[in-house]
Amino acid sequence: MTDTAWIDAALTSARPQAVGALLRYFRDLDTAEEAFQNACLRALKSWPQNGPPRDPAAWLIMVGRNVAIDDIRRSRKQRPLPEDDVISDLDDAEEEIAERLDGSHYRDDILRLLFICCHPDLPATQQIALALRIVSGLTVKQIARAFLVTEAAMEQRITRAKARVARADVPFETPGAVERGERLASVAAMIYLIFNEGYSASGDTAELRAPLSEEAIRLARLLLRLFQSEPEIMGLTALLLLQHARAAARLDADGALVLLDDQDRSLWNQQMIAEGLALIDKAMRHRRSGPYQVQAAIAALHARAAKPEDTDWTQIDLLYGALEQMQPSPVVTLNRSVAVSKARGAEAALAMIEPLGERLSNYFHYFGVRGAYLMQLGRNDEARVAFDRAIALANTSAEAAHIRMHLDRLMRDSQQSPNASK
Repeated sequence: MTDTAWIDAALTSARPQAVGALLRYFRDLDTAEEAFQNACLRALKSWPQNGPPRDPAAWLIMVGRNVAIDDIRRSRKQRPLPEDDVISDLDDAEEEIAERLDGSHYRDDILRLLFICCHPDLPATQQIALALRIVSGLTVKQIARAFLVTEAAMEQRITRAKARVARADVPFETPGAVERGERLASVAAMIYLIFNEGYSASGDTAELRAPLSEEAIRLARLLLRLFQSEPEIMGLTALLLLQHARAAARLDADGALVLLDDQDRSLWNQQMIAEGLALIDKAMRHRRSGPYQVQAAIAALHARAAKPEDTDWTQIDLLYGALEQMQPSPVVTLNRSVAVSKARGAEAALAMIEPLGERLSNYFHYFGVRGAYLMQLGRNDEARVAFDRAIALANTSAEAAHIRMHLDRLMRDSQQSPNASK
């Protein structure tokens, strides 16, 4: 990590707590976000010289609050502020704020922020996009990639969502039990996307984005404490734990992705796996299956396999079939094809994904997977075309390097073939 990369990681990790607390204080989403950004600018100037504060979130809350109060006073805008006896005591507030973050305020602030971003007045796509931007601080480009849309389209979506929240007179209190239940699906989807943004990182960004996966797990555990009998939240938490348990084995020393079959399974976090397996087993006993439970069950089959050849690919194929029924998606079908290739061969898997070409024409993984199947079938010229397209669509240098490994193998095989000159 570079000399300043630790600051970016600290700011990313502290964002939900800090923005949530600032929102509680100012009761205005734009003011809270602006206060946090101003605090981040102060951190970038102060922390390299003075070192990290004892509690970065508390430091950001204190600085963000004070800067915002000064800005409001200077602009003389008619905005409600706390009583003078509260805001006048601004001497060392960091310790007090840190103590409150360790208690109920920490949980309530984050959940309040989540539920406001996922307010039912917003369409589902806007709810998730706004939460990803406000809660996790992802860039518009990162969010657009998660939704498989253009940056311009995502920018418009987030702008509309923020404007709608401002017009909706959203109450800045944690919703009651009934309203929480109604918003649960949107919040769960947002947490899953936050996790995937960290989980899919590789190369130079892997270490910096890792806090996103960890933050998603923390948020999922918070939801699970609120919804202790909800099997889908158990499934979501289990899924994140089982996937994150493989983190130490997913990248090599250069930050390149390591395929599941090639991973050193002794590096998998067995404690995290045990927690995830216990949660998915508990969820399944409720007999109310859902997409997160099915995905967690797939991850559990991988986790239970001591060796790659022990993996029950037939059962994974069946589970992906169930997931296709619940959530029809070309990406789900693409993932299912991997299980089909293991259980029934590359030809069957290729036939499954061929109809997806138009819908996934800009999706890196589609061409990488297609190229792998073509290479297994000996159709090397077609595989080379697919791999070239995958490299052109790669989001990171690590993804491109992974595909180049396949191309190098193709080149070696063609040079060794007696028909190479024909």
